[in-house]
Amino acid sequence: MTAPVTVTDPDDPRLRDYTALTDVALRRRREPAEGLFMAEGEKVIRRALAAGHPMRSMLLSARWAEQMRDVIEEAGAPVYLVEPELAERVTGYHVHRGALAAMGRLPLPEPGELLAAARRLVVLEAVNDHTNIGAVFRGAAALGIDGVLLSPDCADPLYRRSVKVSMGAVFSLPYARLERWPHGLREVTGAGFRLLALTPQERAMDIAEEVRERGGDRVALLLGAEGSGLTPRALAAADAWVRIPMAHGIDSLNVAAAAAVACYAVTRP
Repeated sequence: MTAPVTVTDPDDPRLRDYTALTDVALRRRREPAEGLFMAEGEKVIRRALAAGHPMRSMLLSARWAEQMRDVIEEAGAPVYLVEPELAERVTGYHVHRGALAAMGRLPLPEPGELLAAARRLVVLEAVNDHTNIGAVFRGAAALGIDGVLLSPDCADPLYRRSVKVSMGAVFSLPYARLERWPHGLREVTGAGFRLLALTPQERAMDIAEEVRERGGDRVALLLGAEGSGLTPRALAAADAWVRIPMAHGIDSLNVAAAAAVACYAVTRP
């Protein structure tokens, strides 16, 4: 077991992985380039390790050292003990859960690997809000979806906020990026998936009717960004347009809520 080391200097170079976590633009550039991501909280750290991600180091408040002892022994990575005030100075925010781990990324699978192994997928276009990405992953994993495909401009599922909101579901649900968009959607339909575009437009079919008529197997649910929805080119690539009927004058749901309802519809026909 690596003995935890108490650190008292916020400028200590050993804490570099944890600096400026609230600077979204900086972390978006830095973390993928360095093969790094942040896991926050005991459950998320344990799930990241269970998924095979190597730990680079861990930052703990002293009272968490005993509770995380088995993790410290298993990972064998450096562990830095800091006071909560110092953790806040380094990271830029109050670390409520008392534990942060700098984890290494694993290579992403190719889209074809997901398409060969999956029965049901979620496909996201330009969903660049980290909270929504995390919530979509959590709902999709909980409801039995087999994987997620992302357009090039979707947010990073391993960004700290996404990981936290997903409660670690980003580690259990495989995902890949379709680098050529929207042309990559042809790979989805070419693999035998029926591509269903979620849209509030009236001409779209009730998703429940679609599933009753065609079944929920070999289905890929296509969802767009909050507000703007799917682009015309993405809609044109779909096999069918489907919608979730609304009441009380509401025109649409948050993308994560819509994804959860749609996932339920295709996995519980």
